Amino acid sequence: ILFSMKNLRIIFMGTPDFATETLKYLVENQANIVAVVTTADKPAGRGQKLQECSVKKYALEKNIPILQPTNLKNEDFLNELKSYKADLQIVVAFRMLPKVVWSMPEKGTFNLHASLLPDYRGAAPINWAIINGEKQTGVTTFFLDEKIDTGAMILQSKTTIEPNETAQTLHDKLMVQGAKLVLDTVKLIAENKVETTIQPSSSSKEAPKIHKETCLINWDKNINELDSFIRGLSPYPTAWANLSHNKENLAVKIFSVTPLIENHSYKIGQIIIENKAIKVAVRDGFIQINELQLPSKKRMSSKELLNGFCFNSDDCFF
Repeated sequence: ILFSMKNLRIIFMGTPDFATETLKYLVENQANIVAVVTTADKPAGRGQKLQECSVKKYALEKNIPILQPTNLKNEDFLNELKSYKADLQIVVAFRMLPKVVWSMPEKGTFNLHASLLPDYRGAAPINWAIINGEKQTGVTTFFLDEKIDTGAMILQSKTTIEPNETAQTLHDKLMVQGAKLVLDTVKLIAENKVETTIQPSSSSKEAPKIHKETCLINWDKNINELDSFIRGLSPYPTAWANLSHNKENLAVKIFSVTPLIENHSYKIGQIIIENKAIKVAVRDGFIQINELQLPSKKRMSSKELLNGFCFNSDDCFF
């Protein structure tokens, strides 16, 4: 296996940590990565210094040639890509490729997606699986075609979504699971043993890009939906709510909560401070806030916040 895999010339495409884990696992298992394609360096932080992405940092460490095109249809980039004579391209957390790129290698281009396709096609599969209260998800490898996340599936691997799972913990689990699935997929391709499964054309479960307005908490939802919503957006991009305090509206980020099922007669959104804890009244109980962040303050525990912040009796989330 290793001999045939070593002979397979692979170009890897990806950007964040999720992709780096796969690249690292391939390199450690003797896959022949001839080049890496990643995003251009971006200015970030106060000094707006150019930041290299995770995949680029790893590729530099391992002396793997790096391509950073701003336009994937640019002639110079396409010629450079061709010059590596890749047999296979692997995409993990990158961007949509034009056909001229994904159709270039003889053995095709395959992608790793963080869901059990055809469910949760789109940009945010990890978040939406938790938000929607799924009990399981997983990773899928599939060959790219003209549409997003619709190509013929190669392999799948399942994982359980735990009751207290957050977007971060699930991301980290799928990152490791995905790396193994990619290596298994490469071995099948190297041995010409791939059998694909055509995806059903549609699925009722989608994973569209998440915007700021998507993350606004609707306190009218039931307690389990609220818990899933907040965990599915934690720590990023983060659920948030409007707090009415001293005739001001504050946008408060909420990272971690505990649902408490109880009967009460408070109005929805009312804040109750009890035993150094912040509780928000909801339909079937309370959402106890464990970690939050006020505008222009750092993320902190409720206990820390209550040391210096005074809630009024008429304060509420809306």
